[in-house]
Amino acid sequence: MSAPASTDTLVQPPQDGSREAPAPVDAPVPAASTEAVSPAPPVPPQQPSPPPAAPPVAGAAAASGAAATSAGPGMSASEPGGADRPHQPEGPTGPGESGGYGSAGDGGTGQAGGWGHGSTGHPTPPPPPPYGGGPGGPVGPGGPGGGGMPPHDPWAMPPGSGPGGPEPGGKKRRNGLVVGVVVAALVAGGIGGGIGFWAADRSDGGSTTISSSADPEKLNRSPKSVAGIAAKALPSVVTVRSSGGGEEGTGTGFVFDKEGHILTNNHVVANATEGGKLTATFSDGKKYDAHVVGNAQGYDIAVLKLSGVGDRKLDPLPVANSGEVAVGDATIAIGAPFGLSGTVTTGIVSAKNRPVASSDGQGSQASYMNALQTDASINPGNSGGPLLNSQGAVVGVNSAIQSGGGGGGMEGGGQAGSVGLGFAIPSNQAKRVAEQLIDTGEPVYPMIGATVQLGGEGKGATISRNGENGSEPVTPNGPADKAGLKPGDVITKLDDTVIDSGPTLIGTIWSHKPDEKVEVTYERDGKEHTVELTLGSRKGDK
Repeated sequence: MSAPASTDTLVQPPQDGSREAPAPVDAPVPAASTEAVSPAPPVPPQQPSPPPAAPPVAGAAAASGAAATSAGPGMSASEPGGADRPHQPEGPTGPGESGGYGSAGDGGTGQAGGWGHGSTGHPTPPPPPPYGGGPGGPVGPGGPGGGGMPPHDPWAMPPGSGPGGPEPGGKKRRNGLVVGVVVAALVAGGIGGGIGFWAADRSDGGSTTISSSADPEKLNRSPKSVAGIAAKALPSVVTVRSSGGGEEGTGTGFVFDKEGHILTNNHVVANATEGGKLTATFSDGKKYDAHVVGNAQGYDIAVLKLSGVGDRKLDPLPVANSGEVAVGDATIAIGAPFGLSGTVTTGIVSAKNRPVASSDGQGSQASYMNALQTDASINPGNSGGPLLNSQGAVVGVNSAIQSGGGGGGMEGGGQAGSVGLGFAIPSNQAKRVAEQLIDTGEPVYPMIGATVQLGGEGKGATISRNGENGSEPVTPNGPADKAGLKPGDVITKLDDTVIDSGPTLIGTIWSHKPDEKVEVTYERDGKEHTVELTLGSRKGDK
């Protein structure tokens, strides 16, 4: 894929074709913090080799895109590949196969609001403030007398259910939240970042029928319990398998509309966008061919269209307003981690507006997002799957994870697993991009028309003094130029969002729409200035 035009606000990848992931940036700061932190590029996890007792499954992660990662606290920007890097859920399709992302880039500039690879330095992240709400908060029977959850509790079991019936009065059980999230796509053939994986797919290419358990009503489960929500959502979630360019992968997607469109991550299907093969398998085992309607590498969103659906009834998952999500809200992730279709995990929203950057590790463009962070267990194969709220509506699209141990340590495959740090593209952005792709087949990116440095010391996004490939660092007559911004200016705020780096600025710009007015605060010669500018736009990823 060619680098973005120098006139847009997208950061350009290295021009030498090296397989580098964006340089890790310091750990993102929780939403409540007034300081933003540059994201470190996540590495897509790959599935570990199958356990001895279980036969290997063919389906591997389908992500060609890189995993997004936020460097963990204490991670040095000068040390690519440090521990605790987020990964995009991807992984090899066969047992023992392990693709790996290249080391993080060591420098680079990019146009604000665009692709980013590498940076010359990253600020040392301040200790992250405590997350709002802790995983596994009390969700068991409430109040004296036990034996049931309050009616409003979405995770409640019916009265008297569970081992041993009601617990003694006043005693609370904690919800078993799975910590340990990894990027959610499984890829085979060298796309992933040092994480092995094994997929629970079938060597004969067949699909496994997944049971969503008995009717929750017959089991006396509330429609708003995890069991009730899962039973309703599972028939609308698909396992996506892709192949192309000698690579195979497995990810997840979900029904977006009744016309047969499936929303997933771009990195799940990227290896099949040009002449490859795609299939989508529902929870009842029915498998359909699919093709890519449109994909956006920068946003890491793709839309597929099913073929031969016939009279099958498609039930789109409802999409919630991600702007109304609060830290501490309950979450449910559904997907095919390690090829295990129909897996349901729970957690909470750990943070909002977490800057995350990702790359496919092959010198191509990067993806940026101001992500929702969750501790729901996400692993290779979860990429593209829905992150639901307690009402069963989509609030995010699972895309990346940060995994401990620098991409190693998962038993059987040397691949790191979920450590409770998963990242999802907010539903508002995912829905907007999906609708663009369905309407026109290509994405539209907002831009300010200025090239910014990807490195930094946590003091803002500096407009470069030299543009990409000899172009002007500030596009003549572009939004930044019209607002009076100049090379060397340091952007410290966009509206109310504190900007600490180029990647943070890009992700923040991309959370807006073209033609929106934004207030930019910047420093020049030690003095602070504020201007208003109207965001421009550019179409496509080329």
